[in-house]
Amino acid sequence: MVDLSEHIAQGRGDAPADLVLRGGRVFDLVTGEMIEGDVAICGDTIVGTGHAYEGREVIDVAGLTLVPGFIDTHLHIESSLVTPYEFDRCVAPRGVTTAICDPHEIANVIGPDGIRYFQEASRHTIMDIRVQLSSCVPSSHMETAGAEIGAEALAGLMGHPSGIGLAEFMNYPGVIHRDPEALAKLALFEGGHIDGHCPLLTGKDLNAYAAAGIRTEHEATSVEEAREKLQRGMRVLIREGSVSKDLAALQPLLTERTAPYMCLCTDDRNPLDIAEHGHLDYMIRELIRLGTPALAAYRAASLSGAEAFGLKDRGLIAPGRRADIVALGALEACDARLVLCAGTRVGDAAFAARRIVEPVGRGSVHAPRLAPEQFRARANREETDVIGIREGQILTDHLRETIPVVDGDKRPDPARDLVRIAVIERHGRNGNIATGFVKGFGMQAGAIAGTVCHDHHNIACVGTDYADMARAANRLSEIEGGFVVARDGEILAELALPLAGLMSLEPFETVRDGLVALRDAARGLGVTLEEPFLQLAFLALPVIPALKITDRGLVDVTKFEIIPG
Repeated sequence: MVDLSEHIAQGRGDAPADLVLRGGRVFDLVTGEMIEGDVAICGDTIVGTGHAYEGREVIDVAGLTLVPGFIDTHLHIESSLVTPYEFDRCVAPRGVTTAICDPHEIANVIGPDGIRYFQEASRHTIMDIRVQLSSCVPSSHMETAGAEIGAEALAGLMGHPSGIGLAEFMNYPGVIHRDPEALAKLALFEGGHIDGHCPLLTGKDLNAYAAAGIRTEHEATSVEEAREKLQRGMRVLIREGSVSKDLAALQPLLTERTAPYMCLCTDDRNPLDIAEHGHLDYMIRELIRLGTPALAAYRAASLSGAEAFGLKDRGLIAPGRRADIVALGALEACDARLVLCAGTRVGDAAFAARRIVEPVGRGSVHAPRLAPEQFRARANREETDVIGIREGQILTDHLRETIPVVDGDKRPDPARDLVRIAVIERHGRNGNIATGFVKGFGMQAGAIAGTVCHDHHNIACVGTDYADMARAANRLSEIEGGFVVARDGEILAELALPLAGLMSLEPFETVRDGLVALRDAARGLGVTLEEPFLQLAFLALPVIPALKITDRGLVDVTKFEIIPG
């Protein structure tokens, strides 16, 4: 129970505050002004600003600027490749005090138990992890996932303290065409919060989607698309992940006028990207560098997210708000010198005191043993559908290339940047294998493979040599999932992700170093993509236009149907 009397007494100065931040200045995100004076904190709550206070503990923040803790409004922690605890340790010191996650990656592998794992872990992290309930497991009917979660199962997961609402509704055709199962899920959360996911949706279809009560959108990739969605009452979440990079495109739309309705999200960044560039702190720095007013950038990073998701207790440094505070050397640098999460100082002592929940999802890779000939593209016509990569986006192009048929097979052609892609069902449900072609890797030899394969998380493999593709894919079964690079029959680099084939049990620093080795090995194959492993993973997501591949075949996302083989 909150001791209101103590809050009031400490705020009035009748009793010393539990903690005082002294000597800094507060950046007020309402007026845009700097407020001189101490910040008084009682327990996990700010009780005073703008005046001098006495405290039982005093932290000197002289010369620093205090801003509210940052809110990542949409991400899948699994895609950071580490557990919720290591994600906490990785990004909280950078000022991220709230993360609104959708655990649909692990849910697609092991079902509701994956969501429960995140719900329980959220009770013990230093940062506040909010766990949305996954709306689309699987994302569509055109893939084989390890589990299905319907409306009845979702109802059984509701009511957890970490919950806000329903996570991104990716099956937008199911919404606008009134699919009964989609409507049943939406009805469960009627009047509550529902996250959106509707890339390139426009016109009356967009109206229909928003009319279902869907309130946010993180898939906008142009100013025109984002503006239309804002005009339809949707909050636009600017995304800058390891693969999906929309910040530069959307930055011109973020102004002091639009900032209350625009937020920031990562969806998702891995530990290597975070180490080399940053997380939300990177987004803030980059926005300001590109000309966004600091007030707009910091509003989008905190207050706007709090308002969009109904988190009325945070987003400002003001009395009565949760003591999520970041002390910066400079607004433009967004260089966190001190971070408080609910009044707790972020650091080794706080992380060491957490209770760790036992991991789940071990032994989840049940793929068939593969032989090189299974990667042949059996065909009798030369005209070929090809997935065209757009680096920095998860949108793809639907290309058509002429590829000769030799002995009943269409061979990879590295000289034309046409390499084989395959998706292998790994949940032990049917053993499906589908193959196709992709353009954009620049690969000249070998193969890479991974069990991070959105959102069904089967095995995705790309390569120029069938034997290497088989070697890489088979190795994933031996290490309980992860990423592998192979060439000439040898494994050049690998990263084991034994928790559901998605997350490492190692510290984030170990994962970061493993990603460096993987990236170097991929470049040795000629790969030109900055992040080839997650780029590969998104080539299997059949709810993002235009051409994708699942274990059931090539998917024309525009038509929302599998292309006949």
